[in-house]
Amino acid sequence: MEPIGIILIIVAIIAVVGIAIAGLYNRLVRLDEQVNEAWSDITVQLKYRADLIPNVVESVKGYAKHEKETFEMVTSARTAAMGAKTVKQAAAAENEMQSALGRIFALAEAYPELKANTNFQTLQTQLQDVEDKIQAARRFYNAGAKELNTKVKSFPSNIINNMFLHFKKREYFEVAETEKVKIEKAPEVKF
Repeated sequence: MEPIGIILIIVAIIAVVGIAIAGLYNRLVRLDEQVNEAWSDITVQLKYRADLIPNVVESVKGYAKHEKETFEMVTSARTAAMGAKTVKQAAAAENEMQSALGRIFALAEAYPELKANTNFQTLQTQLQDVEDKIQAARRFYNAGAKELNTKVKSFPSNIINNMFLHFKKREYFEVAETEKVKIEKAPEVKF
């Protein structure tokens, strides 16, 4: 074989490898940005919910002035949720927030006048809508994280990523271990 033919084969191989690496890089960038977008959607919904919570607390305070511990719990949970920087911190703050909101809505059951208050009902409906959107955003985020993590760990992209690209796996937005135990335990039904 002539030297020109060998050079053309080498150039072709280098071009194919270069195109493959560029394609892989572009795919990882798209997945990374998809996960970033999903995380942004979660934070927007969390912010909206955090903005609603002081209104809910004020509505309830008028009816349940002696429930100081519950209000402090809600305020603490809101502060933790607003200060979360990582997925793990946000998930932990989420669990605390769910518990705090559950206590607020349990208070509403104890105060029929509050439960009938249209302002409180509107806030409760808005919060439920936000909770639904947060759940959807979490699922979207976790799906994106799964796709990115799979690509980062799969052959041959894992080798190329480790050598040249350095994309990182993402954490999943998961339920805390204490909550998993509650979920896995069958509920007690008494008649």
